[in-house]
Amino acid sequence: MKLLTAVDRYIFRLVLMPMLAVFVIAASLLVLDKMLRLFDFVATEGGPVSVVFKMLANLLPEYASLAIPLGLMLGILLAFRKLATSSELDVMRALGLSYTRLLRVPYMMTIVLACVNFAIVGYLQPLARYYYEQLQFELRSGALGASIKVGEFTTLKDRMALRIDRSQDEGRQLIGIFARVASDKGEVLSISAREGRFLALRNQPDTIILRLVDGQIVQDMPGDTPRVLSFSRHDLPIDLPAIEKFRARGDKDREYILPELLKIGWNKGLPEDVRAGSQASFNYRMVEVVMMLLLPLLAVALAVPPKRSTSALGLFVSIIMVVAYHKVNEYGQDVASLGRVDPVLALWGPFALFSLLIVWMYWRIAYVPGGQPIGWLERFAESFGKRLRALLKKGRPQLPA
Repeated sequence: MKLLTAVDRYIFRLVLMPMLAVFVIAASLLVLDKMLRLFDFVATEGGPVSVVFKMLANLLPEYASLAIPLGLMLGILLAFRKLATSSELDVMRALGLSYTRLLRVPYMMTIVLACVNFAIVGYLQPLARYYYEQLQFELRSGALGASIKVGEFTTLKDRMALRIDRSQDEGRQLIGIFARVASDKGEVLSISAREGRFLALRNQPDTIILRLVDGQIVQDMPGDTPRVLSFSRHDLPIDLPAIEKFRARGDKDREYILPELLKIGWNKGLPEDVRAGSQASFNYRMVEVVMMLLLPLLAVALAVPPKRSTSALGLFVSIIMVVAYHKVNEYGQDVASLGRVDPVLALWGPFALFSLLIVWMYWRIAYVPGGQPIGWLERFAESFGKRLRALLKKGRPQLPA
């Protein structure tokens, strides 16, 4: 007997395309929303544009952990909704195929995606989050080679003020330069130049040279007459500020991989707040992955509309339920990390309640003749829609005959 029948292959095709589409759309929306804020942040800090794409790449595992469950659930839901509205589901049921049998392929896909999501939230996402924080820190500290802002005074080591009117050639050529340099002895140099460029020193990485062309130097000494010097080329050494090193990985619980969370959370020699945070993070990641195994049941329970109806209410209810459950888990993690509630109770308690609700909904649609888990909500929506249409029709002006 073949492992996958023609019906299984048909259901696989129905689930695959909507699932991939939802995954791409959800991930794209999250990335685009973050991209705009990152471009603004990088432009404000004066960093290179390439760092935006590096930061977005490190955010992809976090977005994928949200988009994979949502894409899986909506892919199964839309596939079974299509079967139900086209009466193909009634034909399959009449041939003796139960809902449980029809879910064989969706559950194969669920197990594979659950393993992928486990690898993401358990190992890839913590590392990517740390590198994202590192890029953000280096951008603020100037370790990424942030450029001097054009048209503004920039202070370097409290002894030099530098202003540049404009730049060309991607910042390599500087036009309209003014610098004011103060020494420990009280000497002040006011330098202006037509143009210049920065040069690096191989043997002195903490110092760069600003090579100036066609300018003047006003030398002002305490108790002495200022002197004015003209030059065709002048090299001005600039000491770069010391860059603070980024912290080690793991100062935040979400940056630990799963074995590290287990080691910290059950180490009785560590402070209680540290253990509580690690246990909360571990249970949060596990409950998010395990919940994926119940999503096919939820999708089928909400996919089948009432007879002679094409209502899409189940689609909106499924999204609301999944998003609400995700927010409840986030709140449970925050409360458990503070030590106010046991992590098992705060995270696995809502999971147990949500699981019972999903199993009941699936039992209603699969084993109760004519059962509708949200039948009361469908009737309320239909009644409300009729009243709304009647109200709009009543308020519409009547044209004379």
